[in-house]
Amino acid sequence: ENFGYTARHHTFFEMLGNFSFGDYFKRDAIKYAWELLTEVFKLPKDRLWVTVYAEDDEAYDIWAKQVGVPVERIIRIGDNKGARYASDNFWMMGDTGPCGPCTEIFYDHGEGIPGGPPGSPDEDGDRYIEIWNNVFMQFNRDENGVMHPLPKPSVDTGMGLERISAVLQHVHANYEIDLFQKLVAAAQRETKAADQSSPSLRVLADHIRACSFLIADGVIPGNEGRGFVLRRIIRRAIRHGWKLGVRAPFFHKIVPDLVAEMGEAYPELKAGQSKVMDMLKLEEERFFATIEHGMAILDGELAAMSAAGSAVFNGETAFKLHDTYGFPLDLTADICREKGVSVDGAAFDAAMARQKEQARAAGKFKMAAQLDYSGPATAFHGYEALEA
Repeated sequence: ENFGYTARHHTFFEMLGNFSFGDYFKRDAIKYAWELLTEVFKLPKDRLWVTVYAEDDEAYDIWAKQVGVPVERIIRIGDNKGARYASDNFWMMGDTGPCGPCTEIFYDHGEGIPGGPPGSPDEDGDRYIEIWNNVFMQFNRDENGVMHPLPKPSVDTGMGLERISAVLQHVHANYEIDLFQKLVAAAQRETKAADQSSPSLRVLADHIRACSFLIADGVIPGNEGRGFVLRRIIRRAIRHGWKLGVRAPFFHKIVPDLVAEMGEAYPELKAGQSKVMDMLKLEEERFFATIEHGMAILDGELAAMSAAGSAVFNGETAFKLHDTYGFPLDLTADICREKGVSVDGAAFDAAMARQKEQARAAGKFKMAAQLDYSGPATAFHGYEALEA
């Protein structure tokens, strides 16, 4: 839901990481992070904020007493997701298994950007961007929810390449960094969009990366599982092209620009270029064959809603768009959100459940009523002869 509406979210991104298994732990991990950001990258210390899990006094004290971060820029984040240990600052592999508290580092992009610090009501804004996360795996959670200390606690670090690049290149949005500029330009070339700042061009620049890498890794567009995720991303990209006035397959033509940008680092992308282009073009041809009718229905419903003063899109219509025209629910919701409208998800789910039940019923071999036959008795000679 966030993608295309913030400066920092992607469907595909490159993650920088380092790990310690049973070696250095909280003190060293925190000091390494601070050293890299402030002494090597030369980030101003007064722009950096940190968060810790509310109960992790050890991490809090390291930041405050050893690193020297002012306490007003150290924020304790508790169980803010409705359950014990369900927190933005507590990582769990699943209901059981290795887990532990996190400490995150945020960069303040400045007063000109809307948003508040982590933990505040305005934390979803783009002013304070998380650029570093240290996960301290120190417990094993059993089936009863009991935390047992791990014999060898570990560290898992993550830092998004696009986010740190934006900071180091002195821009705010990830799409303004060098990794994206040529892809945005390629999307503008293929769509002939007049406005280079159009959010749709950013969507296309991001989505071509996600789709191409998925296909190069062997994922095929389909109706379930990872194939459906790929198809949804492709169709979202096509819809943004449609929004810019494109009425014929275009998305696959951006692949060579992506290969020129990332093919050296990822040889499998270069090797699979023709396969990626062919598969994307095929998906485009399929969806372009139906998108015009679907968009007409969607626009008509939105116009009727506007006239009636309604703010909730009909769930039955959303299902028809999904079932007949291949519009996934999130694509319909995406279009509606641009108009300030929500989708009746409950009605959509009910329509989906009805269709599944009908399909199950139609798939069963059953006799609806006793069949009556009033002619002579049947004599079958097939066991004795080939003709009769």
